[in-house]
Amino acid sequence: MANNQISTEQFVENYNRVLGEVSKVFVGQTDVVSDLLKTVLAGGHSLLEGVPGLGKTLLVRTLARVFSLSFNRIQFTPDLMPADIIGTDIIFEDEHGKKARQFQPGPIFAHIVLADEINRATPKTQSALLQAMQEHMVTVSGNTYLLNEPFFVLATQNPIEMEGTYPLPEAQIDRFLTKIFISYPSQQELLTILDQTTGAHDPQINPVLNAEQILSMRDLIREVPIAEPIKELVGKLVMATHPQNSLAPDIVKKYVRYGSSPRGGQALIMTSKVTALVTNRFAVSRDDLLKNLKIALRHRIILSFEGEAEGIDRDSILDQVFSHVSK
Repeated sequence: MANNQISTEQFVENYNRVLGEVSKVFVGQTDVVSDLLKTVLAGGHSLLEGVPGLGKTLLVRTLARVFSLSFNRIQFTPDLMPADIIGTDIIFEDEHGKKARQFQPGPIFAHIVLADEINRATPKTQSALLQAMQEHMVTVSGNTYLLNEPFFVLATQNPIEMEGTYPLPEAQIDRFLTKIFISYPSQQELLTILDQTTGAHDPQINPVLNAEQILSMRDLIREVPIAEPIKELVGKLVMATHPQNSLAPDIVKKYVRYGSSPRGGQALIMTSKVTALVTNRFAVSRDDLLKNLKIALRHRIILSFEGEAEGIDRDSILDQVFSHVSK
């Protein structure tokens, strides 16, 4: 282990402290917070899907506060241009009256960037953001500028309002490590939310980690070993999402057009390593894969026309894939 890495015990303590602070504001939905933490600690980006008003923006803003990281929110609209995200060169006069160019950074230059309603922007603007996600740098007028590390894009999209939107192409969706669904709170959780948001006092959020600690936790995650049989199971799970593969169950052959890319296997391994660590284990298990299968692969499965027409649920497909492969 590298000298700058933390111990497993410290990792678990940090993780639980972050979870506790976020839960002060984002009531219930522990799985959602846990899945988002796994994504961020694994060094990936996440796509959050849920109807308006469920606290997606609040969750991301709170996470940035707990992590002591810089935060920017970009509201995606049809008229948003790439330069509005990555920045642009501006012309100014120096003290000698000569004109010069200076780079004006855009809101992408933050540790955590919330891309709100990403599917409302044009494909050209979406591509500018997604290129930055992939390369952790931007190029303007031939000059390259590195983004802050750690760097995370947490994008939201509304599954209901489709009019006037530009759905992300599958190749771009694939760049998100995970896709997380945020559902409606229970009645008791709703009452707690109402108490917190209509009372005289707001919950106090305390910073728990900083950038250096997060990077140390990420280094430790990569050190977690994965046994050959577990690695082989990951490969089988990914291949079983492809209808042409012999490992595919009948539901995949009938309703899936294309299966997961290799990035799905990478996402499954990285999130499973975090799951192992937070339960004080330094090895990935079969159950870890099952817990992270849906967030890692659900957005990487492209349904056939029949699958779309019949409203087949991708999570149900993944349940059957796991049962079929792990017999």
